[in-house]
Amino acid sequence: MNLRLLLVYLLGLALFVPVGCGPKPKSQIAGEPRAEQSPLSPAITSPASQPSLSPSGSESPMAKAEQSPAVDLSKLENSVRPSVIWVSVFDSSGKSLRTQTGFFISADGKLVTTARATEKGINAVAKTADGGIYNVSGILSVSTALDLAILQADVKRAPFLALNPNVNLPIGTRVAVVGSGLAGSDGAAREAIISTEESDRLEIAAAVSPNSIGSPVVDTDGKGVGIIVSVGEKAVVRLSSSIQELLSKIEANAVAKWPGIAEARATPKATPTAKPRLVYAPAPSFPPEVSGSRVSGSGQFRLTFDGKGNVTNVQAVQSTGNKFFDQAAINTLRQWKSAPGREGAVTVPVTFQSR
Repeated sequence: MNLRLLLVYLLGLALFVPVGCGPKPKSQIAGEPRAEQSPLSPAITSPASQPSLSPSGSESPMAKAEQSPAVDLSKLENSVRPSVIWVSVFDSSGKSLRTQTGFFISADGKLVTTARATEKGINAVAKTADGGIYNVSGILSVSTALDLAILQADVKRAPFLALNPNVNLPIGTRVAVVGSGLAGSDGAAREAIISTEESDRLEIAAAVSPNSIGSPVVDTDGKGVGIIVSVGEKAVVRLSSSIQELLSKIEANAVAKWPGIAEARATPKATPTAKPRLVYAPAPSFPPEVSGSRVSGSGQFRLTFDGKGNVTNVQAVQSTGNKFFDQAAINTLRQWKSAPGREGAVTVPVTFQSR
């Protein structure tokens, strides 16, 4: 009996152990992932798989300018400015229409300025920064489409700007604009940067005044690469190749002329204005700078008088060909007087002759 009870006890113990020591059921909290599932984590993109940032467009002109050679403005101003002039254009009555910058492009007096500067003109004079005044006999070649005109000045030997025949100025290239010394601070040499490049024109980024229209644009070597034809937010530059194109159209025996002269002769004139009556008209003295040099010269000067008989303006309609003669004439003619009560103008011939 005891043996049977012992066997029953041992059998019950054997059945209890597997049940008590078996694996516990897995519990789960709502909202948590199951243990056998790995929790979701945000995808991490390696640097190699990230899209690379490419630069938006090409480099700006200012960025490229940092790689361009610097411009020696002082050197360029000294070498280029002697060729830069003011061109004063007159109508048939001798009235000044406009004055614009230009520059000599040959030793025999050929100069370039804008076509607009010559509109309705029948005469002009070229004025240099050192006081020289030269008669401009007419136009040799003109293009209204390019807004360029080649004129001829009566000068024996002019300081001129050599043109660069092979202009290669990528965007960002540094150049210089050199104006006339007669324009004051507006004519000072200024650095500019090529911002737009086209087949027949450039645009430059620079602070350029309206007085700079007609001024040359030069490279770092002082060679002419273009001429400013308009200003604004960006100045427009016609290339030297366009100037060369106009020069190539000038025949060897070409005679400069003013188209407006024929038009003025064909147009009926209004009732002429009475000339002022001169009451004081001293003759200009022979300038001491050329005394004893046996030189001579003749020119014509237009005097404008106010109602009080005072001279308000003296214009060299035709230069004597000598800057000392021209200046002596202008200084004396400013002293002339006319009878009060009548405004008007008169053109006076002046001749200097050594004895």
